[in-house]
Amino acid sequence: MNEHIELPCHRDQFYVRSRRSVPAARQLTERSLKWWGLDSWDRSHDLSLCVSELATNALLHGVPRGRGFLLRLRYDGELIRAEVHDSGPGIPRVPDEPGGPESEGGRGLLLVAALSDKWGVGERTPGKIVWCEFAVP
Repeated sequence: MNEHIELPCHRDQFYVRSRRSVPAARQLTERSLKWWGLDSWDRSHDLSLCVSELATNALLHGVPRGRGFLLRLRYDGELIRAEVHDSGPGIPRVPDEPGGPESEGGRGLLLVAALSDKWGVGERTPGKIVWCEFAVP
C-alpha cells in the first residue's frame, strides 16, 4: 500500500450527460485506486463495475437533458465509498424480478447489491445520491 497517502482521500468529478461519461468515470475510479495504492486490491474490478453501473443508471434515469452527474470517491484507509449525485427524480431500487435474457435493463443495481458491502440512496435537492461501499482490509 502507498504509505505516502494522506488520509482521508477524496476525488470528485463532474460528468456531462454523455455515453462517454461512463468509461471516464470508470477510468477515474481505476486511477484513484492506483493513486491510493489499491490497484492490485482483489475487489478493484468490483468497485469499477459498480461505478460504471451507478453512472449508467444516472445517465439513463437520473440526469435531465442539459445536466450531468457528480462522481464522488472517498477512501479513509478502511472503506471506499463511491457516490453518484444526480438531479433527477425517483428512487432507484433493485427490481423484484429482473428482465429476461433479452432485456437490456434491470441488472445494474442487482450487480451493485451483490458486489458491494453496502449500498443505498440518499436525499439531495434536487435529485438523489446513489452510493456503494467497500471495506478495504
